[in-house]
Amino acid sequence: MSSLAVSDDHADTSPPAKVIQPAWVRALHWTNAVAMVLMIMSGWQIYNASPLFNFTFSPSLTLGGWLGGGLLWHFAAMWLVMVNGLVYLILGFVTGRFRRKLLPITPDGVISDAKAALTFKLSHGDLSKYNSVQKLLYAGIIVVGLVIVLSGLSMWKPVQLYWLSALFGGYDIARYVHFTCMALIVAFLVIHVALAVLVPKSLRAMIIGR
Repeated sequence: MSSLAVSDDHADTSPPAKVIQPAWVRALHWTNAVAMVLMIMSGWQIYNASPLFNFTFSPSLTLGGWLGGGLLWHFAAMWLVMVNGLVYLILGFVTGRFRRKLLPITPDGVISDAKAALTFKLSHGDLSKYNSVQKLLYAGIIVVGLVIVLSGLSMWKPVQLYWLSALFGGYDIARYVHFTCMALIVAFLVIHVALAVLVPKSLRAMIIGR
């Protein structure tokens, strides 16, 4: 009985698991994941109607069935991405998360951590701290996200938002900018998912927070 009591006391006094991802980050992350998949697949459907390059995307990877359907899905998901992203930016700045997680970013740190990652020597012991490569990727994808939203708006309302369209050099150039940002986001998602598979505890933290 005494040993059982000691075991119970030890269990009661053990420190709780450290919170890695707060609830608001997890909610916004998974909402954005769904919204981005909808945006990308419907965007590929729209692209296929008027390709920029000498290729099209497989119908199995598109959403909407035709140009009109792709546009409907794209515009619906657009509002979800914009609202979700705006909330993320506001909370990121207000809570100080961006400052704590993403700064500072130094060239030496990025080069050093990139070398460590390529040689499989990069430590993932403390998930609460981002390495320099992660900082660069996450900060960069936020900028890319802002650019793709603005370029998308300039194409959606080229007359009403003529000043925004002019900022990108016109409608046609805005399409290339939009496509380039989409390609960067897809590349980021591939890397992001691959790292989650290689470091499964990071996925666990994004699901349950700890």
